[in-house]
Amino acid sequence: MKPTKKLSLKTLLIIFLTTVFSLSALGQNLLDERIRRISSRKRSIYLESGIFHNGGPKIDSKLKAIRHNFSSKRGYERLVFDFKTNKLPRIYGYIDGKSKKLYLDLFTTDLPDALNSFGDSRFVKSVNFFPIQNDTLSVEVLFKKNVTLDVFFLETPGRLVVDIKG
Repeated sequence: MKPTKKLSLKTLLIIFLTTVFSLSALGQNLLDERIRRISSRKRSIYLESGIFHNGGPKIDSKLKAIRHNFSSKRGYERLVFDFKTNKLPRIYGYIDGKSKKLYLDLFTTDLPDALNSFGDSRFVKSVNFFPIQNDTLSVEVLFKKNVTLDVFFLETPGRLVVDIKG
C-alpha cells in the first residue's frame, strides 16, 4: 500500500492561479474594444459589437416609453427609448454580437411604474430591466438573430435611437 502525498500550499496555490487565469482567458476582454462616443445625428455606421457612450450630463431622468417601427423601404427596424427630460442622461452601452444582446446602463434614470407593452418586433426578442441601484437602470435587449446596430441620440425631448439591421 502506497502512502498518500499531501499537496503543499504552494502546489495548491499554483493550481488555483492556473485555473483562475485559464477561465479569465475564455472571458471577453472589454479593454480590447474601441469605445465610441455616439452622435446626435444618424451616421449609418452599423456595428456588430463594441462599447459606446454619449458623454451626457449627469441629470436625473425617467424613462417614458420604448417604441419601435420596421421600415421595409429603409431596411431596418428603429428602437427608440423616450425620456421625460430634454437631454439624455449619461448612457453607456455594449453591443455583444456573439450573444445577440445589447446592454445599456442609464445613469440617474428611473423606471416608470408601468411601461406600455412593447409588442411584436422583427428583430427584438425581449427587453429586460434591472434597476441596479437608486441611480442606475440597466437594460438588456435580446435579439432574435445576429444583427448590426447604429446608435445615436436626439434631444428635446431626449431619445436614444437604435437602428437594427438583420
